[in-house]
Amino acid sequence: MLQQVLHEIETANGPVYYGELARKLGVERSALDGMIQFWVQKGRLRRNVPPGHTDSTICGGSCRGSCPGPNSCPFVMKTPQAYSIRIQE
Repeated sequence: MLQQVLHEIETANGPVYYGELARKLGVERSALDGMIQFWVQKGRLRRNVPPGHTDSTICGGSCRGSCPGPNSCPFVMKTPQAYSIRIQE
């Protein structure tokens, strides 16, 4: 199953979405997440984080200096996790 996950991601002609991939492989999203994390740890996939952003949140910057922090801010949203294939050199 781990090889199938990697194969589906490698052969995709664009982005692969968790829900779509989970349905295609017949696994729960939580199981799929564990398999993707396995490939990240093995160095075959890399998690993409947009430049200038924290690990998984983006602030709208609307507080103008009085930001209560990411846990209390109504303008913070979770970004979708994106992964890319690591090219072996």
